[in-house]
Amino acid sequence: MLQFVQLDIDQGVAILTLSRAEAANALSVQMLKEIKEALDTIQYHHDVRVVIVTGQGEKAFCAGADLKERNGMTEIEVRKTVAMIGQTVNVFESLAQPVIAAINGVAFGGGLELALACDIRIASSKAKLGLTEASLGIIPGAGGTQRLPRLIGIGKAKELIYTARRLSAIEAKEYGIVEHVVEPEELLIKAKELASEMAKNAPLSLVQAKTAINQGMQTDISTALQIESLAYSRLLHTEDRLEGLNAFKEKRTPVYQGK
Repeated sequence: MLQFVQLDIDQGVAILTLSRAEAANALSVQMLKEIKEALDTIQYHHDVRVVIVTGQGEKAFCAGADLKERNGMTEIEVRKTVAMIGQTVNVFESLAQPVIAAINGVAFGGGLELALACDIRIASSKAKLGLTEASLGIIPGAGGTQRLPRLIGIGKAKELIYTARRLSAIEAKEYGIVEHVVEPEELLIKAKELASEMAKNAPLSLVQAKTAINQGMQTDISTALQIESLAYSRLLHTEDRLEGLNAFKEKRTPVYQGK
């Protein structure tokens, strides 16, 4: 039974909620284990077409690593926990389905790194974001030094990482870190609307589009176009492609089965 994570699946949308509001939804070892369990469920749940990840309450999306817990760890335990956070963040990125981060409050350190591993980020107007590790004598260790530059450019990313600057939601949008900023009460509404807009489309198309974009962005344009072609070809013999064509011809809404 999940204690620090809540997973709700409805109409093709999975909502994963980090549920340690009293600890700013910090990533304790137990929470990391539960996140992995929830992500395993999502990964193999045929009906899940889009994923939303958010935090409990309005104060914090995720404050990153649980520093109180880490304070009592040996060096080996710290290394294992840091690796565990990185592995967990990587799973968010590698999920076949599109993932939306609904950033309801502060997202510092590993919390922002988790959001960066998602496909799209929506922030509450009260949210604060930053890779603050340099102010603690460390550096981002769960992909932040790699994903942030790829998202907003090297110069801007270096500035934010070197200064450990904390950004408002509006500033984060100006930097290109988040796509949308909404009032707190509208956050999940906006995330669900966007998820529903995605979920009505062919699920295998979402999977292959994500694969083409993510893998293509890591290489040169010539190789990337080959990746896109391969992703496209995987859809040619699917039932959903035929359903899309028939629905268009018959002027009706397609009913996709993910086959």
